[in-house]
Amino acid sequence: MSGTSGNTRENHPKEHEAARRPTGGGPGPASDRRTRVTVLVALAANLVIAAAKAVGGLLAHSPALLSEAAHSVADSLNEIFLLAALRRSRRPADRRHPFGYGKERFFWSLLAAVGIFVMGGCFSFFQGVEALRSGAHETFTGYVVGLIVLGVALLAEGISLLRALHQVRGQGGASRLRDPALRTVVAEDGTAVLGVTLAILGMALHMVTGQVVWEASASLAIGALLVYVAYGLGRDARDQLIGEAADPELSGRIGNLLRAQPEIDSVEALFTMKTGLDSLLVAARVDLVPGLDSERVEEVAMRIKRSIARTVPEAEQIFLDVTDRPAKETRESPAATGERGGA
Repeated sequence: MSGTSGNTRENHPKEHEAARRPTGGGPGPASDRRTRVTVLVALAANLVIAAAKAVGGLLAHSPALLSEAAHSVADSLNEIFLLAALRRSRRPADRRHPFGYGKERFFWSLLAAVGIFVMGGCFSFFQGVEALRSGAHETFTGYVVGLIVLGVALLAEGISLLRALHQVRGQGGASRLRDPALRTVVAEDGTAVLGVTLAILGMALHMVTGQVVWEASASLAIGALLVYVAYGLGRDARDQLIGEAADPELSGRIGNLLRAQPEIDSVEALFTMKTGLDSLLVAARVDLVPGLDSERVEEVAMRIKRSIARTVPEAEQIFLDVTDRPAKETRESPAATGERGGA
């Protein structure tokens, strides 16, 4: 029996693009615009915080606040990474990148996670250890200026977090939070609000008791929090970059659709891979019922691919491999078992 494979988008572009047209709060250019506004709000908040810390550090002659100003500037660079991800990931496919640039979003999100780890977590650990090692001798004015600056930071980060959470609710809640750029902003702002709160408590207790251990402990706790968040964001970005399968529920829908076709005798293998935020590659090896000529096989394959495109709008690339190999042989093939060298 002859084999066939192809791309639904090439053969039926108008029908496929109509199926993919975003609606409501789903993924697409409109959702990207909302995410871009959210990232810009976070960027503005970080720049305000950096300016407040720099002014406070100069007035109080506090190297710690000046260092934190540099930390906030580094956070601003992370937001620039996310803006780059939003712009570059929507570029159309070309000859060099036939599956598009959707994974750019995960790459830049990975860089942001590295930035949180190195410039956030490690720097906070350094601050805590240095405070325990050499102590701190703040003046009363220094404490007051520091607390005012942290209050401004808490207000700015809170506004940014509320904006991000508002968009999350508009996209169906935390369970639908698939956009790595938006997820990074929510994680950054959430941990920043918690971190600033810890810093205020640590500085206040240091001022009341005179014991630097409180402020140092707050810095260490903030460092641990940032390292944990950076690890989670980096792990998610890594999974997407190396090629993550579609959700089991979505894969199940595709498998059920294939098995429901009267011309398909069995589905020998089904592979899916996310190629972007709202794009999916689907490849299936199927065994058709006996007696179909080559023209009929081609017609059936195109109809099945159109059905998948209508049912799963994210499926931008759909390939069918028609085979008459026994099911046992197919299941033991490198492609089905995941061994190196598989198709």
